[in-house]
Amino acid sequence: MALGRRLGRLAAHLQDPRKVAAFQRLCGVEGPSGWADAEQRAGGRGPVVNGGPPAAERAGEQGHPAGNGTVPGGAGSPQRWRRRPRRNSLTEEDGSQEFSTRSRFLYYLFSLGTELGNELFYILFFPFCIWNLDAWLGRRLIIIWVWVMYLGQCTKDVIRWPRPASPPVVKLEVFYNSEYSMPSTHAMSGTAIPLALLLLSYGRWQYPLMFGLILAFCWCSLVCCSRIYMGMHSILDVIAGFLYAILILVVFHPVVDLIDNFNLTYKYAPLIIISLHLALGIFSFTLDTWSTSRGDTAQILGCGAGVACGSHVNYIMGLKLDPPPDTLPLSLSSLTVTVFGKAILRLLIGVIVLLLTKVAMKKATIPLACKIFRIPHDDVRKARQRMEVELPYRYITYGMVGFSLMFIVPCLFHFIGLS
Repeated sequence: MALGRRLGRLAAHLQDPRKVAAFQRLCGVEGPSGWADAEQRAGGRGPVVNGGPPAAERAGEQGHPAGNGTVPGGAGSPQRWRRRPRRNSLTEEDGSQEFSTRSRFLYYLFSLGTELGNELFYILFFPFCIWNLDAWLGRRLIIIWVWVMYLGQCTKDVIRWPRPASPPVVKLEVFYNSEYSMPSTHAMSGTAIPLALLLLSYGRWQYPLMFGLILAFCWCSLVCCSRIYMGMHSILDVIAGFLYAILILVVFHPVVDLIDNFNLTYKYAPLIIISLHLALGIFSFTLDTWSTSRGDTAQILGCGAGVACGSHVNYIMGLKLDPPPDTLPLSLSSLTVTVFGKAILRLLIGVIVLLLTKVAMKKATIPLACKIFRIPHDDVRKARQRMEVELPYRYITYGMVGFSLMFIVPCLFHFIGLS
């Protein structure tokens, strides 16, 4: 019992939003004028949005002039740089406040850390790995990434802990503010991807083990710290995400070869994969009311299904993307200007194809789903908050993106002589 009470006090201490605010102040982040007093004014009313400030404070922030990004008495303080957070077009809430920071370097550094868990990074990292480095490695990383993100998003909707209260926390990002907080899926992906990269590549690629350990440590630390800096997660959320990702890796790493071999060789693998991922998506949509996490979950499952189906078609048609066994272990010592130029050209052409696929499928699936389920599509944002629209749109669109990543784009490279 005594141990349980101590653990409970430790968890409450790590979940305290004032610890997040203290880390932000340490990094030079300041809220709008009077932000330090807003916590006392909020008193017992508590936040009325997921981690957002009370309505009075939000309404007051909208009337702040541009010069109100500094704290009182800041005339003699160092020059501050004012910014506004990036918003999500699907959410109605504003929840943002003008903030200022003394260090542009830290702002950009932690913004980079946050992007390591966003779609822009995934649509560059996974294709580069598959098209230019090692398709064997890329497929396994995607398998682990899909399960880590799916379990993390579902766990959020089961636990339903809100984002850190604001104030005292300053929200530097509100893109995912409608989602719950525990655990941090950014911390999960920022832990799972570099550790899985190290576990799967060491011995297959020639590089010093210390280099891989340092890369994994820096990658994981940057992503985890960025979520606290951005005011989106408590310290407890980040620690839980880190440990949860390691647990999932312990379970899935020993069987990732079996899963990949099943995806490639089993006759009915595409049917099973599509059905399983779709069922998991439907289940996740029943856990809670609408939030951006539901669409992200369907997006991740669709991408995983598309990659698995594309890999299966490659295997059936004899299109081999994996390096020949006699070239192992692989090395970067053969890198030349020509090889590097081809790699960049493949990435540029391939990503353009993926983006065009995404845009085309989005234009087709949303109106089609609205028509089939008789949902008005005059307001696309509201229509996408319906499961009948969001699930098929995300699943089919990103399923085609994943299929293009593994099959259509490599075929294009083979046709134009870039394979």
